Amino acid sequence: MTGEPKMLAPEMDDAELIPKDCMSNLSVDSLIFAMDEGRLKILLVKYNQGLAAGKWGLIGHWVKWDEDIESAAYRVVNTTTGVKDFHLDQLSAFGNVNRYPIRRIVTVAYYALVRLEETQIIRGENTHEIQWFDVRNLPELIFDHKDIIESCLEHFKYKVRHEPIGFSLLPEKFTLLQLQELYEAMLEVTLDKPNFRRKINKMNLLIDCKEKQKGVAHRAASLYRFDINVYEKLREFGFSFEY
Repeated sequence: MTGEPKMLAPEMDDAELIPKDCMSNLSVDSLIFAMDEGRLKILLVKYNQGLAAGKWGLIGHWVKWDEDIESAAYRVVNTTTGVKDFHLDQLSAFGNVNRYPIRRIVTVAYYALVRLEETQIIRGENTHEIQWFDVRNLPELIFDHKDIIESCLEHFKYKVRHEPIGFSLLPEKFTLLQLQELYEAMLEVTLDKPNFRRKINKMNLLIDCKEKQKGVAHRAASLYRFDINVYEKLREFGFSFEY
């Protein structure tokens, strides 16, 4: 993108590579999630420079002097995926003294939920590879990135039972099976189909599109979408989804 700083990772060991308009000890790491064929996946990069060279890690960047932290996280997700409208929320700050071997760096982790079909992945200049991974089958990761991801997955197990956050991962029109696969992926459980549908129906959250899937090899399933008014109320006041 013209005018954008180079996407330099906080894991670089040469301070001269840090853009002059960025702080050198404060970064954001973005956990970018999407659903793919019933599996929850996260976008990781393999860096080509610095201490992280040849290793997989989260997608991160330095925070600019003139931007707030959430804006920095949004910038990272947007410039990496091309998606403009997505769910973004702060997970936590990670500041263990020895999380980075050379000097003190504090990172603030954000998670972003995107629709896979809307992404147009853009590889940064210091990125050797960029790839989606199943969250239950991750490669070896740099520094404390495994801990950050595990913390986020535990957070999801609580969050998805009380807020409709996961719905941002589904297409605008979806099947009940896709919705169940979402809950199973985020809760890391297998749910009983009739019981799950009964609980979802009690929320009065879905609107029947009166449409069927098209172009599928199996029996076409009914399509649904979210009632935005009910969605906003549930997001504001919460609910309880016990499985």
